[in-house]
Amino acid sequence: MKTEDFKAIADTVPKQPGVYRFIGPDDTILYVGKAKVLRNRVASYFGERKDRLHRTRIMVKNAARLEFTIVETEADALLLENALIKTHQPRYNINLKDDKNYSYICIKNERFPRVFITRQVRRDGSQYFGPYTSKGRLKIILDLIKQLFPLRTCNLNLSQDNIEAGKFKVCLEYHIKNCEGPCVGEESEENYNEKIDQVRNILKGNFAEVRRHFEARMTELAEEMEFERAAQIQEKLKSFKNYQAKSQIVSITIRDVDVFGMAVDTEHNEAFLNYIKIVNGAIIHTTTQEIEMNLDDDEESLLTYAIPELRDRFNSIAPEVILDHDLELPGVDAAVTVPKIGDKRKLLDLSVKNAKYMLLQRKKQRINNANRQTPAERVLRTLQSDLQMDELPMHIECFDNSNIQGTNPASACVVFKNGKPSKKDYRHYNIKTVVGPDDFASMTEVVHRRYRRLLDEGEPLPQLVIIDGGKGQLSHAMESVDLLGLRGKMVVVGIAKRLEEIYFPNDTVPLHINKKSESLRLIQQCRDEAHRFSLRHHRNKRSLGMVGTELHKIPGIGDKTVQKLMAHFGSPKKVQNALASEIAEVTNLSTAKKIIEYYRRKSIMEDSNTK
Repeated sequence: MKTEDFKAIADTVPKQPGVYRFIGPDDTILYVGKAKVLRNRVASYFGERKDRLHRTRIMVKNAARLEFTIVETEADALLLENALIKTHQPRYNINLKDDKNYSYICIKNERFPRVFITRQVRRDGSQYFGPYTSKGRLKIILDLIKQLFPLRTCNLNLSQDNIEAGKFKVCLEYHIKNCEGPCVGEESEENYNEKIDQVRNILKGNFAEVRRHFEARMTELAEEMEFERAAQIQEKLKSFKNYQAKSQIVSITIRDVDVFGMAVDTEHNEAFLNYIKIVNGAIIHTTTQEIEMNLDDDEESLLTYAIPELRDRFNSIAPEVILDHDLELPGVDAAVTVPKIGDKRKLLDLSVKNAKYMLLQRKKQRINNANRQTPAERVLRTLQSDLQMDELPMHIECFDNSNIQGTNPASACVVFKNGKPSKKDYRHYNIKTVVGPDDFASMTEVVHRRYRRLLDEGEPLPQLVIIDGGKGQLSHAMESVDLLGLRGKMVVVGIAKRLEEIYFPNDTVPLHINKKSESLRLIQQCRDEAHRFSLRHHRNKRSLGMVGTELHKIPGIGDKTVQKLMAHFGSPKKVQNALASEIAEVTNLSTAKKIIEYYRRKSIMEDSNTK
């Protein structure tokens, strides 16, 4: 993926906890990562960063697309990342390809149950709580339980017969007050189980009763002036309140299931289906699929079509499918479950959340596309607002005159379309009806000629006409506009050079546009382009007047032919030395013969005069 590819999808990456996956061209997972804020983390892979590892650059370069799954917490993101890495063994996750599992707290299924940490979940009737992503937090919880509820740590078989037979002796844990001696009958089974019930409340997050016990204990320690111990319990209580008792990502009560959550937008015939594949209680795959809807499709028909296809694609043989409502799935050998509460409902909610997020992003993208403006369109809309125009000025024309002491007067019209110069539409004008240096009359002539021709040829008129000059040039241009009956059919303004003021017809007070405004810069660009184009034409005419005299003497050669010859050869001397075939390529064979014949006669006359 390139930075440009990420910028195109950046708005669709959520600002939520989750897991992202870089996918290769062959649909293999190259890398799995977790993030507290997905958009920020993924963005760090793109752009210019000198500290980025070479292997990371290669991984991003080889990726064809990016996928992500949102979860509720950062801890869940860590668990999902771990599960996906173990399942898919991505090439670039070299440091996490181990077989280790996260830890659980086990309440052993036995008489006088033990409470201990384990990585193995066994189907022996014991209760398991977790998984825990932080070993430090796990130790705080067990230490707190140990202080509040002294429990045995030995693995002795404390049957009633063994206890009555006196087979056991108290150990060091009893003497240091960490155990109350159930092995020798010092503690009853009823009292011990009451403590185990409190431990279950703690691990399930039922804090109300346990909190009262904590607070009473802290008050008791404070009254005994043992403030340090009271502060320790308070600190551990704070840490304990923050731990994750249950996870949606790894469950000990759910085995092999497929979870499908759907989000549908009937107005735009769009649907997204999220699929979560769970094996042995852990999410090993998750994806969100867009489904094309026909007009007569409903949610049930979409699920009936998509679920078998997704299960087949990901080789699922799960005996249970979790959905939001009951549905018959022909060809699917699995029972459909519609959970209302519990762990399965939380998984379904997670799946629906991912599907709804993708649907929401599609709606945002549609709105953004509708509202997105190109830079040129933004400038034109600003110009439309500044000049209070009814139409967007997609077609702009600008006029300028050039002459020096009344010689070689010339004018030019430049055309801007969609905010950019349209050079094929530029036009030069030689002044025909004006004698002497009269810019006002020249402007009247050129504007009339321009729009008389557009009307005669049925060409569209511009939305905006800009006259280079102040009130004088503008008023004379409006004479032609009124003569042609075009007032009100296009907006005509003049721009004065000194203060960059914008004048409107019959309005003595000019408009002052902010000097930093994009719309004023566009008007200035039109004016400067018209001035450049007009001045170039004027210079060409002056050059033609100075060096083209010889060519004008040739009978049958007019101004336009002289201009073509000068533009191609550069000087009359080079025209004189050119071959007839070379001249014919620029003009035609007849003109070439006239030129060759003229210079041949001139040469004969010069030779005879020399003799």
